[in-house]
Amino acid sequence: MLTLDLSKATQFLAADAMKKFEAPVAEAQKALEECTCEGNDFLGWMHLPSSITPEFIAEINATAKTLQQECDAVVVAGIGGSYLGARMVIDALSNSFGWLQASKYPRILFAGNNIGEDYLSELIAYLKTVRFGIINISKSGTTTETAITFRLLKTMCEQQRGKDVAKKVIVAVTDAKKGAARTTADKEGYKSFVIPDNVGGRFSVLTPVGLLPIAVAGFDITALVKGAQDMERTCGIDTPYAENPAAQYAACRNALYAAGKKIEILANYQPKLHNLGEWWKQLYGESEGKDGKGIFPASVDLTTDLHSMGQWIQDGERTIFETVVSVAAPNSKLEVPSDAENLDGLNFLAGKRIDQVNKMAELGTQLAHVDGGVPNLKLTVDKLDEYHIGALIYFFEKGCGISGLLLKVNPFNQPGVEAYKKNMFALLGKPGYEKETEAIKARL
Repeated sequence: MLTLDLSKATQFLAADAMKKFEAPVAEAQKALEECTCEGNDFLGWMHLPSSITPEFIAEINATAKTLQQECDAVVVAGIGGSYLGARMVIDALSNSFGWLQASKYPRILFAGNNIGEDYLSELIAYLKTVRFGIINISKSGTTTETAITFRLLKTMCEQQRGKDVAKKVIVAVTDAKKGAARTTADKEGYKSFVIPDNVGGRFSVLTPVGLLPIAVAGFDITALVKGAQDMERTCGIDTPYAENPAAQYAACRNALYAAGKKIEILANYQPKLHNLGEWWKQLYGESEGKDGKGIFPASVDLTTDLHSMGQWIQDGERTIFETVVSVAAPNSKLEVPSDAENLDGLNFLAGKRIDQVNKMAELGTQLAHVDGGVPNLKLTVDKLDEYHIGALIYFFEKGCGISGLLLKVNPFNQPGVEAYKKNMFALLGKPGYEKETEAIKARL
């Protein structure tokens, strides 16, 4: 499914550095399996892939079919883990210029992940021209960004399509029993799916949070889940340390962190993987950045960013390491043509695959960065399809769980996320925040 090459990273470590992590990794895996670690009430993702049944997938696909039949566009309203995973998968599998082409599937749009007035106004202007539906993803139904968006879109959908049709094309993905989104779904009669209580948002892409939008976009969620299931077994507690890719990844990045490498850059050479970096940054940043600790997650799209960030990566402060996600084979074939005048001097490339040129850029960059003092981990997937993306998702999730425990933090909470909300609510005059409002006024 994927291969992990650590040779250009471990050369920067002491000879026994990886061996020293074998026992701590085993302890971390045992704590995850036995649910004895901090944050153990959010370990539902651990065996989520193997718990997904054909009947559950059929239910997701049936709802997706209804939205496909009734809608030209479907807006996914959610923020953070409630949209990043779905967006990552859909972008990785879609035609790069699909918006220019006719499609039998609805266009998937994402909103509720910002509070941009222009963004929402422009979205509404577009939705006036099409039949649209909504997938509202929120456990509470009160997350500010998503709740504002859903309030706007629900009203518009009912006015545009009538309440009876709106009931068919608005789907709630929310808590089983409580919260504003659950209350609204029950009251209005929306089809709904449950976000498991024991799965946090950033680990939720293999729940209806991600599976429903991915299915609506026309992709094979059975294959996606199968890839995750196979990777769950590959990364299981019974797999020897040296053969377990998630364990090796977690150990190597923590060994590099202990050696002073404080920033991890996730690099790709496939433009479709831009949002893999966005999803990965939340997964690792929100899981590890606490208690004054944590590797800072950054991402670059190469070769594009070699012409912007390349200088810093090559010659900047040596506090970084790089994880390169490489796709072994593209899904298409294109060669560099010959040119009689050869004014650009590129005839030496004539007849070569574009991907061959890209792969040599990838290898040349890796060698240059290693020579410049940047440890490099290389993760190779065979191709971009549902199966391999599913495997990649679970690999990074399992690596994150192990890595956070090696760092001795709770990887499954996010207390720091609440700090800005308290201040924002106080500044907006939300009832119950009067003391905070007065305290902020004294600081301004």
